[in-house]
Parts: sequence; C-alpha cells; structure tokens
Amino acid sequence: MKKNIRVLAPATVSNVGPGFDIMGFALNFPVEEMIITLTNKPEIKIKKISGDKNKLPFDITKNTATVAIKKMLDKLNLKIGVELEINKKLNSGSGLGSSAASAVASVFGLNELLNNPFSKNDLLDFALQGEAVASGSIHADNVAPCLFGGFILIRSYNPIDLIKIKSPKNLFCTILHPQFAIKTSEARKLIKKNYSLQELLTQTSNAASLVNALLKSDFGLLKRSLNDVVAEPARAKLIPGFYEIKNSAIENGALGCSISGSGPSIFAFSKSIDEAIEIGNVMKIVSSKFTKKNIVYVSSVNNSGPEVI
Repeated sequence: MKKNIRVLAPATVSNVGPGFDIMGFALNFPVEEMIITLTNKPEIKIKKISGDKNKLPFDITKNTATVAIKKMLDKLNLKIGVELEINKKLNSGSGLGSSAASAVASVFGLNELLNNPFSKNDLLDFALQGEAVASGSIHADNVAPCLFGGFILIRSYNPIDLIKIKSPKNLFCTILHPQFAIKTSEARKLIKKNYSLQELLTQTSNAASLVNALLKSDFGLLKRSLNDVVAEPARAKLIPGFYEIKNSAIENGALGCSISGSGPSIFAFSKSIDEAIEIGNVMKIVSSKFTKKNIVYVSSVNNSGPEVI
C-alpha cells in the first residue's frame, strides 16, 4: 500500500446562469493541489497550508478537507493516521469552488491510498459533508462536478440524484477572478425568499433550454438561455463594475456571461480558445477600472474530475 499521494482537484463554476443551486461544471484550470500521507499515529492532521494567506483553519473540525476525511474514516470504522499538505491554488471566497475542491481532493486521494473501498457516489456524501463546513449547508453544485467532472445537473437532494450532461467539445470558458473574496454564506443572504410566478417561469425555462443547448451543441440557444433572474441581480452589487464587465464580454463575442457561484469570479462562454483569450483580455481591462488586481483563466470543460499525479 502506498504511503502518500498527490492529488489535483479542479475548480468549478456553479449556478451557470439560470441553474442556481442545481448546475455546475468543472474546469481544467485552476486546480487544487493536495498531498495526503498515511502515518503511524492514529490522528488526522494538517501539516501545511500554502497559498491561502493564512486564512484557512488548521483545526480539523473546521477545515473542509479534514471534516470530509473524518466522515470517511468513521464510515470505515478505521483508526489510522492521515496527514495533509494543502496548496491552495484556488482562493477561498473566489466563487470557483475552493472549499469543494479541498473536500473532494482529500477523500479522493485517501480512497486511492486505501485501495478504493468507496465508489465516487460514496465519496460524494463525505465531500458534501466537508464542504458544508464552509458554505453553511449542503450544496452539490461545486462538489459534484469537481468529483465527477463535466457538467452536472442536481435533480434532487433527497435522495441525491445527479445527471451528467454532455457538452460541446468546442465550448470554452473564460474566468475573470477579481482578487477579493465573497463569503458564500453572506452572498446567500441576498437571495430573496419569494419570487413571482413570472420570475419562476423565466428561470426554469432558461435552465431547461440551457441543458438542451448543451446536449445539441446549439450555441445560439445557449446564448439565449444564459439569463439568471435569481442570483445574478441580487449579487451583482457585490462585484464592482459587474455589468460593465459582462457587457464587454458579450460585445466581444461571448455566448453569455454571468457570476460564477457566489462571485466575485465571472465566467463567459465562447466557441474557440482564441475568442476565449480575447474575451479575457477585454474583461480584465474593464475590471481593472474597478478592482486593482485581476486574474484570468481560460479552460475547456474538464470531463474527468480529480487526478493523481
């Protein structure tokens, strides 16, 4: 049996416009990096966290990675030593599924070290319980695509029912990440408790047509469908210059543009890598008028999820 393993877990975009809390997809860049080591002392320990600017807890009851591992070991009734080194290439509060990636990387890697006693469906539950430490409740729209890869639709939580959606091979995503954080728990407070029938109809019809657009590689329909009347209007105020950035992306060829998760990251779709790069350049120029530091990522859809390197 191996004693240690290095795992990469992908960033994710959740909500995807009208798919609030029910849809997400995985990216190839950026990624979470974690080293998991089995030790002789029967305890769970975080040895090192880098890249987080001292923001993440070493307390194993508060870190998503160690909470997920504890749930997994409890299920196995196994008392072993597990030590983690976490390299946060995904900033907390980025809107790119940082806490979900930590939870997924930890259980995926430990499962590999233990010769895979659990399926990915089993690992999902452990990772969801870990990620809930950060978000305040269980949400699968980051965890599920991070673990399974691709586009994921969450049909139900009770019981959990996931649908993997085929997406076009030539679909590219530009991510603009303004360098500040938004807490998911705070962003959720901005969402209204009640919506009108017209808002409900608009959101559900757009979510349904977005799925159809992905399945049929219908980019015209995708562009018409990427309209969120629930989360985006409520959370746009948290991102300086959001609508200016969004409009710049669309004016330069983006198929659609919206907030990734709770923000502040913003995603835009396009049909080629060249378009995606150009859209990223324009979005960064506009965003720099409002936020001093911005990072751009360009990626196709990651269809495989985490990997051992």
